[in-house]
This record gives sequence, C-alpha cells and structure tokens, in this order.
Amino acid sequence: MGRLEGKIAIITGGNAGIGRATAELFCKEGAKVVIASRRAENNQKAVAEISAKGGEIIAVEADVAKMEDCKKIVDTTIKKFGRIDVLVNNAGIADKHIPINECSEEWYETVCRVDQFSVFYMSKYALEHMEKAGKGSIINISSIGSQGIAGISYSAAKAAVNSMTKNIALLYSPTEIRCNAIAPGPTPTELNAPENFKTFHQEFAAACAKHIDITLPEAQAEDQAEAILFFASDASKAITGQILYVDHGTTLY
Repeated sequence: MGRLEGKIAIITGGNAGIGRATAELFCKEGAKVVIASRRAENNQKAVAEISAKGGEIIAVEADVAKMEDCKKIVDTTIKKFGRIDVLVNNAGIADKHIPINECSEEWYETVCRVDQFSVFYMSKYALEHMEKAGKGSIINISSIGSQGIAGISYSAAKAAVNSMTKNIALLYSPTEIRCNAIAPGPTPTELNAPENFKTFHQEFAAACAKHIDITLPEAQAEDQAEAILFFASDASKAITGQILYVDHGTTLY
C-alpha cells in the first residue's frame, strides 16, 4: 500500500481492461487518477465503482486519436490537480490481424492514430509539465505484436511505440523524467474477447500464432497493472528506456 502516495496519474483507456485494472491499483496505492476514454457511460461506471472503494478518480471524455482531445486531458489534469507525475499511454484498438495485402489506407491510419499518434500527443503535452517539475514517469503500453506477429498496422504502431519509448528516455536520461514500456502478451480483455476475435483475419491470425507459444498461461489484466505500477513507482527510479514483456514467456522461443 502507498507505493504511489500523493502522485497524480493519467491513464488513457482507463475504463476497461488493462487500463481499468491499472486505475484501480493506482488508487489503491494512493494515487489520484484521471482516466480518459471516448465512452462516457463506461467512464462514469469506472469512476463510481473505484470511488466506492475509496479511490480519488475523475474521468475525461476524449478521443486520443485527436490532438486537441489529448491536450484537453492534460489541461484538465493540471487544472484539477496542478501537476502530472505519471502518464500511462494505454488507449488502443486491435487491428484484427489484417495483413498488408488486405489492409486499406483508411484502416492503417485509423489504427496508427489511436495506437501510435496518441502516444506522441499525450507524451508531448504531459512532458511540458513534467519538465517544469523536473520529474515524472511515462509508461507506454506496447505489445508482443511489436515483433510483427499481428496485423500490419498494429505491428507498425507498436514497434513505433517501442522506438518512441527509447527516444524519449534518451532525451531525458540526465533528468528524473523516465519513459518505459510494457509489452503484454495474450491478455483477456474486451479487445480480444471471443466475439471480437471472430471478426479478425483468421488465416493471418493463425500464421502469427505459429510464432508464439499459445500453450502457456495467459497473463491477466492485473498482471499488466502490477508491471505498470512498478514503472510508475520510485522502485524503478533508476530504470528508463526499457521494454518489459509480460507474457509468460510466449515469445521466448
């Protein structure tokens, strides 16, 4: 308890899945949390349920694919709490394992705007305030898909997230501003629920699955949240520019 006592944290996509588990854990550990998502009803539900457990949390209705909405999230946080200690770039969409020969330009751009551009926008605006404070921690949610074992747009976006993580870490390495990422393996969430997986490109998904060990246990959203908490807390104050795979070793072979 108390590993984030008094810290102010933004979690994009914080009303479901890994983001929701992270919001709950952060509040439990003493952080004041701002979640951001497009779905107002889900935002309100998450805030109500986490608040009932004693957490201090607010929600911002925003589309992180839009630059102006990302700025709104940051501005709202500063107006409410005065600073940003932790940013978790968690918002994302699945690309349905669509390979390049079947991927439209519009779909590629849609996925990259959410999964890649939002990390740029949110980090850029949050860093303006972290620079003033001289400290802060950014945690980007990448994926084992960054190794190319997903659709073309998701693979490209998550590989870019890994590179941005190291690039930001390099820039701020002389300071107390850190940037790390976790790369979840198969984790049961709304994005890859069975009813949604039916809409994926089944042949290419099967081809990708040949390159991971799907016989291993799935990590849970709570496992991902614990890894995010580590990078958010002072326990990792000497660590920056790292990509931590949380996947039960599915990509080791």
